[in-house]
Amino acid sequence: MIDRPVRIGLQLQPQHMDYATIRRTASEAEDLGVDILFNWDHFYPLSGEPDGLHFECWTMLAAWAESTSRVEIGALVACNSYRNPELLADMARTVDHISDGRLILGIGSGWFERDYTEYGYEFGTAGGRLDDLAVSLPRIESRWEKLNPKPTRDIPVLIGGGGEKKTLKLTAKHADIWHSFSDTETLERKLGILGQHCADIGRDPNEIEISVMGKTEDRDKMYELGARLFTIHTGGPTPDLTQLREFIGWRDKLNA
Repeated sequence: MIDRPVRIGLQLQPQHMDYATIRRTASEAEDLGVDILFNWDHFYPLSGEPDGLHFECWTMLAAWAESTSRVEIGALVACNSYRNPELLADMARTVDHISDGRLILGIGSGWFERDYTEYGYEFGTAGGRLDDLAVSLPRIESRWEKLNPKPTRDIPVLIGGGGEKKTLKLTAKHADIWHSFSDTETLERKLGILGQHCADIGRDPNEIEISVMGKTEDRDKMYELGARLFTIHTGGPTPDLTQLREFIGWRDKLNA
């Protein structure tokens, strides 16, 4: 088994706060020692006032590429439906260069119906959106090879979701990181399914970093199951980094 150091992410949810607060919180998190800064790819808040303050994902990532210097950055996760895959590949490549090679391409099939209806995208079905993701991933990879200049590195691909027949199969084929929203019992079972999908294509499942949301009550069990990336989330109007500080301390003890 390939072991990895524990890494801590912060999903700074771009809702219910002005951009000055977002930028200040991102800088504070970097100073605290967080490994990855994530936002999310939605057009409206997911909690609180439905029409509250909210900002777009990829323009924010480009700004973070300039306003930070060490942390990796990415979306948890970008919605495949919202952009042509060649365009998304080019956007990711550009932010990769702006950040000097710190971008992670987090991607998923999409689920928040209001985003689709308000912005004119076809919502379709969950299965259809996953089929679209299966078509898009190789197109993204192909476009990276054609761009001039190419990305600064092999951009890590994070796939978020837990569908056993489609999402985990795509994860086995394309992902460097798999982000699961599961509880510990479900995670253990799905890791077995991911392992089988990897075996089917001759890939070592240990090549895939296991990512979960950071919850104090189950993090030790998640760690025992193989999770190494733990992400805390916070949002507006007043971001709270208390839990992030505690998780960074936990990380440092494990990695010592």
